[in-house]
Amino acid sequence: MSAEQQNAVDIAIVGGGMVGASLALLLSSFNRSWRIKVIEAVAVEHADASAQPALMQPSFDARSSALSHSSREIFELLGLWDSLQPGLAAINQVHVSDRGHIGSTRLTATEQKLPALGYVVENRWLGRVLMDAVRQQEMIELVAPARVTAVKPLRDGMSLCVEADGKHLLSGRLLVVADGAQSHTRELLGINAQSKDYGQVAIIANISLQQDHQGVAYERFTDLGPMALLPLQPLDGEHRAALIWTLPPERAAAMLAADEADFLAELQQRFGFRLGQFQRVGSRHSYPIRLIASEEQVRRHVVVAGNAAHSLHPVAGQGFNLALRDLAVLAEVLAEAVDSGEDIGDLSVLQRYEQRQQADQRQTILLSDLLPRIFGLDSSPVALARNMGLLALDTVPVLRHQFARLGMGLETRGTPTLGDAANG
Repeated sequence: MSAEQQNAVDIAIVGGGMVGASLALLLSSFNRSWRIKVIEAVAVEHADASAQPALMQPSFDARSSALSHSSREIFELLGLWDSLQPGLAAINQVHVSDRGHIGSTRLTATEQKLPALGYVVENRWLGRVLMDAVRQQEMIELVAPARVTAVKPLRDGMSLCVEADGKHLLSGRLLVVADGAQSHTRELLGINAQSKDYGQVAIIANISLQQDHQGVAYERFTDLGPMALLPLQPLDGEHRAALIWTLPPERAAAMLAADEADFLAELQQRFGFRLGQFQRVGSRHSYPIRLIASEEQVRRHVVVAGNAAHSLHPVAGQGFNLALRDLAVLAEVLAEAVDSGEDIGDLSVLQRYEQRQQADQRQTILLSDLLPRIFGLDSSPVALARNMGLLALDTVPVLRHQFARLGMGLETRGTPTLGDAANG
């Protein structure tokens, strides 16, 4: 490689989506002397602040993300919450129901004494805020489009071969793999991932509503799979919600191919008229639902994060929120290591991070895996048991409180002390 360039950084992050960008910002908030390079395979266009973003990175697509209260706290401490506000829709209430059965429950922000149970943001808006913040940090360099073609361990770090306007060699004291569930970099490292196919496909689309959603998020379990309608900000005077509809593959293919009227009619029949008559559906997208878990999350000088570490069923909306909590704890552990004179790539340091997040990861993954399985069973005893559970949630405040805290990421998470770091 005649055009080789040898570049050394402290931390190389492969993947410049929501996870990679968030991690870069968290790291820079803890230690402003770290040299951080973010390597992203897809070009990310910059959008004017007054215009709709034109971000092409896959995680900044037409989908939306539900942000838990713990995610709000992290973005507040990073100083990004005010920038996110124009694109956020607050979740004031969560309504959970089991189609064809009596059981249902409601969780409210008022009962939890919080401004909101969570928030829904379109990924394009979140991506614009994150990318604008990344570009403002001198210690963060974004390289896109770029592709990692080889990795190998060094005595004091990792070496990466990066293709971006030629081939470059990059070394980092720590490599963070954050390039998605089908991570190419994870494969280059020889790290295996366990995969569980749920036999379902998620259809994602924005729906125009006849009635204002009033900040209510609906989680409805049906015989074909769960569906969620999450509140969005109005657009051009239209009330809107983000739809996540999981179906068997054949049924999903039919719904993706259906014309707008047939799609909305089927959706209406499955969801009901709680939001009045559905008016329009935007572009429909789909992806197969799998639980993917990396068999290793840390190695010497390596961390696997985000969907590359654990990709969850979308039913509980916990994937990005769990990843964000992971990243906050990782940044804190690395800062602590520097303070104590340790190398940020030492295996003992990275294992401390893994241990701190073990309980949070285990509980969140279990919740995301258990809910669709329990509500997907048709037997009468199971249906009776789960509806008794929903009725118990609806009538016993302490159960609602615990369930709400779990959903908001407040039950088992680590507690990063971001305040001093973000202000310093």
